[in-house]
Amino acid sequence: MKVSFNWLKEYVDCELTPSELADLLTMAGLEIEGVEAVGPELKGVVVALIASIAPHPQADRLSLCRVQAGEKTYAIVCGARNMKEGDKVALALAGAELPGGVQVKKTKIRGELSEGMLCSEAELGLSTSAEGIMILPPEAPIGAPVADALNIRDHLLELSVTPNRGDCLSIIGVAREVAALTGTRLHPPTPTLREGKNEVKDAVRVSVSDPDLCPRYSARLITGVRICPSPFWLRTRLERAGVRSINNVVDVTNYVMVEYGQPLHAFDFDLLEGGEIVVKRAAEGECFVTLDGVERVLHKDTLMICDALRTVAIGGVMGGLNSEIRDATSRVLLESAYFSPAGIRRTSTALGLQTESSYRFERGIDPEGVLPASLRAMALIAELAGGEAAKGVIDCYQTPLPCPKIRLRLPKVSALLGMSLEQKEVKGILKRLHMEVKENGGEEWVISPPTYRGDITREIDLIEEIGRLKGYDHIPVQVPKMWVMPFRKEPEEELEQRLKDALVGFGFYEVITFSFISPHALEALRLPPDDPRLLPLALLNPLAEVQSVMRTTLLPGLLETARYNLSHKNRDLKIFELREIYSPRKGEKLPEERRALAGLGMGAVTPEGWNILSQEADFYYVKGCVEQVLAELKTPAPTFTAGEVQPYLNPGTGAIIRLDGEKVGALGELHPEVAHVFELPRGVFIFEFDLTIVSNHMSREITFAPLPRFPSVTRDVAVTIDAGISAEEITAIIKGVDNKYIESIEVFDCYQGDPIPHDRKGLAYRIRYRSPDRTMTDEEVNEFHQGVLERLEKVPALTIR
Repeated sequence: MKVSFNWLKEYVDCELTPSELADLLTMAGLEIEGVEAVGPELKGVVVALIASIAPHPQADRLSLCRVQAGEKTYAIVCGARNMKEGDKVALALAGAELPGGVQVKKTKIRGELSEGMLCSEAELGLSTSAEGIMILPPEAPIGAPVADALNIRDHLLELSVTPNRGDCLSIIGVAREVAALTGTRLHPPTPTLREGKNEVKDAVRVSVSDPDLCPRYSARLITGVRICPSPFWLRTRLERAGVRSINNVVDVTNYVMVEYGQPLHAFDFDLLEGGEIVVKRAAEGECFVTLDGVERVLHKDTLMICDALRTVAIGGVMGGLNSEIRDATSRVLLESAYFSPAGIRRTSTALGLQTESSYRFERGIDPEGVLPASLRAMALIAELAGGEAAKGVIDCYQTPLPCPKIRLRLPKVSALLGMSLEQKEVKGILKRLHMEVKENGGEEWVISPPTYRGDITREIDLIEEIGRLKGYDHIPVQVPKMWVMPFRKEPEEELEQRLKDALVGFGFYEVITFSFISPHALEALRLPPDDPRLLPLALLNPLAEVQSVMRTTLLPGLLETARYNLSHKNRDLKIFELREIYSPRKGEKLPEERRALAGLGMGAVTPEGWNILSQEADFYYVKGCVEQVLAELKTPAPTFTAGEVQPYLNPGTGAIIRLDGEKVGALGELHPEVAHVFELPRGVFIFEFDLTIVSNHMSREITFAPLPRFPSVTRDVAVTIDAGISAEEITAIIKGVDNKYIESIEVFDCYQGDPIPHDRKGLAYRIRYRSPDRTMTDEEVNEFHQGVLERLEKVPALTIR
């Protein structure tokens, strides 16, 4: 909000400079984002009185004016026609420089001397209006500088108002703050209104059908008004407050809104059917055209202002085209009301329409300020537009809003602020804030805040106000006592950090994606209809359809991240995410939160150098990463089975991860259909496992083994098996041999082709034997190895080569 410093000083005695006032308000919690000097200096431009006007002898469209400025009279040649003798105008004397760089000089125009220039508002840089000479107010002193006579020079304070301080969205509201902070007097305007004999209640009927949305509604009527442009002072104040000038009546409603913080609305009374106002909810789907010419579809909780037959305004938001003030308007109905902040906020959000009025109503206005603002506006309309105000005011206020009574304990004030305050000082601060103070025995008071401070409802709010006015800089600085405790991570935190460190060591980047996803993303994973992952928890009020359910797997987020990177020409990618997934629970409303880890690799996984080629992501690279990650967790060695592959994986290059026979996750190449949906190429490899299950297989013990002192001995064995049997199954058979000297088993060759039949394949294993306490002899190793061969010979469809 922009606050005029000159306007502010009319309501409060303030000796501070604009910069000093900005600092004071900011330290009191009302942040001033900037101070801007406005208004041209207009050196050499003075107030002059037109003494005479005569035709120019050589030009029909020019006039010879004699103007008086101080004790001297000047001859001026002028082409404007809107002035008359006796008017006061702005005279730019020779030597003056106007905004825009115009230099005023003495000159002859068609043979007649012109000693200056009579200026329009545009030429003075005060507005864009260049229609005729600017006519000054009759009270402007002759010979005085125009900038001083019109109080043109000003400073605007850019005020950032927090949502709870709606009372500061007005000049008077800020003036109250300044008066409370400086201890000076507040003197708001005291309007007087001469009313006619006709009662307003005889011409207007008002009924409120929904007092929950409109607790208070008032109306005044004025007849015989004349619609015309507003005077300069009114237009200037509105424009500097960021409000566009329209006409004198509408400008008055906006002026009082900025002045009092009370939004008003003026209706053309002749356009209201039946002379009646009905405040009620809209019908669902009802359409209404607002003042901006837009047809809006209303919901059932939208509060509407209606006449006897139709809707004429959206209460607290915007009026309608069908009842706006026109040039021909002669009778005006003035609305001043208190609308429910929550109701206005819902309506404004639903319609996507925020106005100066709704902005104030949303934050809460003063219910007791409805009538004073209405009186002020009616007095200004009568002054600027003429007419006669009907006697009285219609005030529908069925159930007055309660004013809270708050207990304040003085010891708690000192305890929370960290300084000792005398009762007299505390009471003085509360009085400066216009609060009613009643003693409740001992050091306890009952405080009633003013109605415009709807943000004060608790004892802590009162203590904050006391500290604010006392000055935060007066609170003594104390170093807080702190207990220094050694920082220890929880075991789960240490585990996850080890996992992240391991993956980062492999060149992966951690990503964080939204927990909310689209249900279509789950459908794209080709999950069967009975898969519980297709039953995610739906959000009651999602921001968008693409974030309407809670994820049951981390894969959609990773795949969307991969698509985003691919669209930005980043084809080489290794990413992972370690976050919660939300698994549905049968018969329960809320899902089960489980920690999961998922990763994705595509493109080159190692950099290319001058002497090495880059390695592309493949099944075995991802499998190696998974094995290393599980090794970090000290789990048993994982097994990988290709029998029951997840539907989102390519059946030929996918596997299930098991620990001690229990399924913990899956890895493999992304299925081509899934890749197509997410606009990804072939060759995207992923892994995912459930950390909750994996943690059950972790070993918490840390064991150490000495470096081997004795050499190992290796033996190789080559077999042929059916192509459908995995190397992992043969490895498990070898491990099953009861021999404590087998240290490791590695597959070092896999072959398919002649002379091996097409439905079979050849595998070569290297078995390493080692004794911890001696060097093994060939005879011992051969004996152990023979036991392995005998076990393999018993495997159906296996032949030792």
